[in-house]
Amino acid sequence: MGFLEDFQASLESLPAMLQRTYGLIRELDTSLLASQRQSEQHCEQEIDEIKRGIEAGNVAPDMSLIRFSDEALEEQKHCIRVADEKVALATQAYDMVDTHIQQLDQYMRKMEELRLERELSAAASPGGTPDVTTKSGRTGASGRGGRKKARQAAVELLNIDLELPVDPNEPTYCFCKQVSFGEMVACDNPDCKIEWFHYGCVGLKEQPKGKWYCPNCVGLPKRKKGK
Repeated sequence: MGFLEDFQASLESLPAMLQRTYGLIRELDTSLLASQRQSEQHCEQEIDEIKRGIEAGNVAPDMSLIRFSDEALEEQKHCIRVADEKVALATQAYDMVDTHIQQLDQYMRKMEELRLERELSAAASPGGTPDVTTKSGRTGASGRGGRKKARQAAVELLNIDLELPVDPNEPTYCFCKQVSFGEMVACDNPDCKIEWFHYGCVGLKEQPKGKWYCPNCVGLPKRKKGK
């Protein structure tokens, strides 16, 4: 499969993946706000109890000995975990877009190289007549006909056959539903319906450390406190 087809296939799935990722971030944000309010209320209650204990003489006024309960501390840790998950999703969304931009830059560089090769080949051929730029900045094939030829050349350049033969029976993977190529990563959710993904389609540039979940599965595990 040609690079352009691969890029188009992965690009088609990008909006849906971004929409899902942003939806998960919104869900996490709602959950985080509720957890923060609950944690703040819990801490305020414990602070009031500590103040009353000090006033009644039941609690030593030694700040080094005063601490929140394990439950209150666990609520705070839960908020931090949810916030970290939000950051991870935001980073994943950024990397997905950045990867596609880099792929497009790579494609444009390749097309520019092919264009220069064609021009050099045309100039070196016996009947070749390289374009001559006039002082006005227009080529010798100026005007309407020149622009039409330029458009035709651009179309021909985009249609250059860069494809490799693909077995029609070969299984497909990832959101782009393409065959295996390049570097791929497996989702750690054993029930993932897709399982394998191309790095570029999920915004990865290197092998992820630890467990990795695809955008479809990252929001599935229950976020229970203490886990």
